Parts: sequence; structure tokens; C-alpha cells
Amino acid sequence: SLQQIGYRVSTLSESEIMNTDLSQYDAIITGVRAYNVNERLALMQPKLMEYVSKGGTLLIQYNVSNPLLVQNIGPYPFKISRDRVTDENAGVRFLEKDHPVLNYPNKITAKDFEGWIQERGLYFLSDVDPKYKRILSMNDPGETAKDGSLLVADYGKGRFVYTSLVFFRELPAGIPGAYRLFVNLITKQKE
Repeated sequence: SLQQIGYRVSTLSESEIMNTDLSQYDAIITGVRAYNVNERLALMQPKLMEYVSKGGTLLIQYNVSNPLLVQNIGPYPFKISRDRVTDENAGVRFLEKDHPVLNYPNKITAKDFEGWIQERGLYFLSDVDPKYKRILSMNDPGETAKDGSLLVADYGKGRFVYTSLVFFRELPAGIPGAYRLFVNLITKQKE
């Protein structure tokens, strides 16, 4: 999906993660449920956190709480809940309107959430450390607001992003707003 919009994408092996200077990558993205199925990520996690602390961007896509094969996925604590928003048309509220992930390189608006398919997000985060910024809030009709779909934290010189939004559905479906937001999540403004 990212290659179609001009990004150079590399699939990194465990050996490459452990033995390569990761600073050559602008962003590293883990697949859906990677921390549920790849027990070797526990060994790679310190190297990934070092990458972030030195200025990289690490984007983690959703996982489920059990089995979670890595104790601490992020630099600060959070828990994975069963919260979800299944109405693909659910309204989205911006909790951090001025945050770079909503403004660079694309200005994200409610229009970017139009046309999404099947749902908004799964397994939102809860019990989130205050060092994370909660970016969005949404809910299914008649439900309470859920604000654990997109968290961002500065860590050292880098950015850690955890998202429960269903990019794995929206990007293959070609949803423009999903692409615009995803690009923002992996793009840092130059200082």
C-alpha cells in the first residue's frame, strides 16, 4: 500500500533488526498482532526502543491482550482492552488538534474518516501512562467515548505510535483519509 504512494518499503528480518543500524529507516511499522504471534519480538524490543530514542518512528498496529508475548510494547505502560468501535461511520473527535500527527504533512479533518469500511478500530488501549498523547476519541452509538485508538509519545529524540485503528482494512480498500493519517503517523517534521 505504501509503495503505491511512493514510499520505499523494506521487510526487516530478525537478523536485520538486531544487526543493522536502524537509523537508516525513517519509520518502522509492525504488522497487526505481531506481539501476539512473534515471540522473538521480546528479544528485538530493546533494539526497537533504542531506535526510537535515537530519533526513529516506531508504529505498532493493534494487538490483543492474550497472549501478549512482550511485557512492555511501548516506552511507557498501557494495557490492551477489548474496547472497539464497530460502526465505520462513528464520529471521530480530535483530542489533540494541534498535534503534528493531525497536521503534518496532511491536515487531518473529519472528512478523512469518511468512507471507512467495516469498523473504526479494535482492542483500544486503556490504563495509559500520561506521557502518551491520546489523539482521537470515538464511540459506537449508545456507548461511552473511547480514547485509546491512537496514542503517540515522544521518547528520546523519536516518536512511538500505537494505533488500534483498522488501517489493515482501510489502506487495501484505498480510503484516502486513512492514507493521509497513516502518512502523518510515520512522518516527522524536520527540526
